[in-house]
Amino acid sequence: MSLPIDPATIDPEDFGEKQAVLEMDHEEAIEHVREVCEDVGFGIPVEFSPSKLLNEKVDADRDPYYVLGACNPSIADQALDETLKIGGFFPCNMIVWQEEPGRQRVYHLSIMKVARLLGTAPDNEAWDDIIDTTGNLTEEAFERFDSVDTDVTD
Repeated sequence: MSLPIDPATIDPEDFGEKQAVLEMDHEEAIEHVREVCEDVGFGIPVEFSPSKLLNEKVDADRDPYYVLGACNPSIADQALDETLKIGGFFPCNMIVWQEEPGRQRVYHLSIMKVARLLGTAPDNEAWDDIIDTTGNLTEEAFERFDSVDTDVTD
């Protein structure tokens, strides 16, 4: 199977990749990310720990890994007006994983940009506005993270 796009040629900005490093314990980082997301305008309607699930179900021995499903209802509503397929990408996830005790990585990519790259979302002004709005909220969130290094690509 060949991919329709070459991942090596895509700039992380094209899919809205953002990362930050938080120097705190895992649970504290989850709470910090949750609070910052809520402060900038995202609710967290769903959250779960894949590491906990996998450790229990298949004895995976995974380090702490947590998903916070962020959502701004008015933006989600606008996105659904443009394409019902976007629901396949919902919600906008903020991932927190433990790199080592006391050091957590926060990771996000823009589902709105990814949907456009894949041709699932329209290439129109309304979608541009959705990308801009979600991008601004996400940018504000990452600016608020007390990060050691927010321009990390590994």
